[in-house]
Amino acid sequence: MDSATQMAIDGQQAFAIIGNTLWVMLRIGAMLMAMPMIGTRAVPTRVRALLAVALSVALAPVLPPVPLFHGLDSVTVLNILRELAVGVSIGFLLRLIFEAGALAGEMVAQSTGLAFAQMSDPLRGGSSGVIGQWFYLLFGLLFFTSNGHLALISLLVDSYQALPIGAALPDPQAMVSIAPTLALQIFRGALTLALPLVVAMLAINLAFGVLARAAPALNPIQLGLPVALLVGLFLLMLLSGEMSTPVQRLFNTTFDAARQVTM
Repeated sequence: MDSATQMAIDGQQAFAIIGNTLWVMLRIGAMLMAMPMIGTRAVPTRVRALLAVALSVALAPVLPPVPLFHGLDSVTVLNILRELAVGVSIGFLLRLIFEAGALAGEMVAQSTGLAFAQMSDPLRGGSSGVIGQWFYLLFGLLFFTSNGHLALISLLVDSYQALPIGAALPDPQAMVSIAPTLALQIFRGALTLALPLVVAMLAINLAFGVLARAAPALNPIQLGLPVALLVGLFLLMLLSGEMSTPVQRLFNTTFDAARQVTM
């Protein structure tokens, strides 16, 4: 085999590797753009692009073969849109669980009197409560410390095995049937996280209300806000040490829902 033929073969192999990587990067890139923490304005676009390329290069050799490229025809466009839809679905389901943490933080802020503490939130866009942002960051720390990123990569590989590139999407009724159940579990999880502190703050507010009726000269309403704030922060510190198990349960629920959608 002469050098010209060998060079042509090497060039074809290089283009085939690049094509495989680009096909794989569609689903991974869409997921990274839609998922929480990484898919926010706090992470530069270049970092997300480099992460998508790195994951695509690492996973492409172990994934099913990609469809052959025959030009930018209607089949190719539909395959691209299908890959983007699958990636966005996985990232969006994970984002919903993080929003459960933010919702729990807003409920805690309302009960402790910290609802007025608003600031710019680069992770969610716009402005939100400080306690809600704290819960959101706590969910992110628990996600990475519990190897959630490794579970997410495993979910991606399983999605490629169950739904290869170019395959038809599963029945959309599966997503419709999963969405109400997942939304109910999200709201229930948020309420479960915030309920102990909300009930405790309700008892404190009732105690100060009774004191205000019994001894109005003491002006307990003026004393109630700083006491409720300090007790709320103390209880929040205690609550943070017990959040690992319920948050992990929410993560498991999300991964199960994502598997049902993509498989």
